[in-house]
Amino acid sequence: MSTQRTAVVTGAARGIGKAVALRLAQDGNKVAVLDLDEGACQGTVEEIQAAGGQALAVGVDVADEEQVAAAVERIAEELGAPTILVNNAGIIRDNMLFKMTTDDWDSVLGVHLRGAFLMTKACQAYMTQEKFGRVVNLSSTSALGNRGQANYSAAKAGMQGFTKTLAIELGKFGVTANAIAPGFIQTDMTAATAERMGVPFDDFIAYAAKEIPVQRVGQPEDIAAMASFFCSEQAGFVSGQVVYVAGGPRD
Repeated sequence: MSTQRTAVVTGAARGIGKAVALRLAQDGNKVAVLDLDEGACQGTVEEIQAAGGQALAVGVDVADEEQVAAAVERIAEELGAPTILVNNAGIIRDNMLFKMTTDDWDSVLGVHLRGAFLMTKACQAYMTQEKFGRVVNLSSTSALGNRGQANYSAAKAGMQGFTKTLAIELGKFGVTANAIAPGFIQTDMTAATAERMGVPFDDFIAYAAKEIPVQRVGQPEDIAAMASFFCSEQAGFVSGQVVYVAGGPRD
């Protein structure tokens, strides 16, 4: 029986974050379920508890330094030292470069990059002390470039550089850092993209599936399975990696 650890998942009220939180609880971890709205986390927490797990809902703006410090302190007190962190919180503010506002740029980089930095900095204090840590950052195939996503692409590429540097700096403390770069995943976020494009979601999915070698779009559980491995005891010699979970090869 492996040690029961405390995992923190940001943006865990729905979609990929929720699937990751459920999977990490299933793996035997206590899970702190973080999102901007604490009430929105309750559904994820209740599902974990119904399955016999331990979970805590925490409302936090990951881009706010004081809120992050308070949230991580609360998690340590109520669940135990957070030694697993999944930086999943993210937003999109898509627009072509000439129409993108400075606020569109700042808010996307703020949640993704500043948020991952603040959360990791706060949690690594516990990881280095415990001589065990797992950091998983959510990147995206958009890191390779995607029309209308200069802000999101920059943030997701930044997550990869951040991950590799964490792996170098924290390795000697028994802490690994890896990134998952999802392709098309069926979530509320991709549904919003379809709506903005004026395309029925079913058609959007069918079209996307045709372009993917495995001939289907991804599900949040596909990402959760990868996160589960990266967060496991067995993954201790895997660090600084970026894995594209996209149904086919990506560079």
